Amino acid sequence: MTVEKKYQSLHENRIFMGGAADVEAMIKNEGVDVVVDLRGDASGCEYPQANVEWIQVPLGDNAPEPQDVLFMKAINHVVDAYKSGKKVAFHCNGGGGRTGVVAAGTLINLGISDTLEDAELRAKNIRSRIDIKPQQREALEKLYRNN
Repeated sequence: MTVEKKYQSLHENRIFMGGAADVEAMIKNEGVDVVVDLRGDASGCEYPQANVEWIQVPLGDNAPEPQDVLFMKAINHVVDAYKSGKKVAFHCNGGGGRTGVVAAGTLINLGISDTLEDAELRAKNIRSRIDIKPQQREALEKLYRNN
């Protein structure tokens, strides 16, 4: 059964991004193996019936580590799952800010984008609701100073 698709494929129909409400559809429609949840307040996979690996990187107002460190962890989880042949999805609540940061970082880490500006533009062209906030941009700039 296909569920309505409000999420997008970031790369090769193996890396998907969306909001929390899109998790069930990404799992059912795409056969996602790994879900990287960027919400700080999550207590489990948004679609708990799924047999997937759920990884939480708690990016929120009360995050346990600096944002740049947590964003890098999330980006690495996405890239590592992809490189190991798995289908991976990542999401925050609405799929705009935190999701946009991870999308941009993933594009750079995979060598698809050379600059932060290009990575953000590519991500926005794929998912128009991406809106990286000033603090999130600062974290990205820390991670990708040379890009």
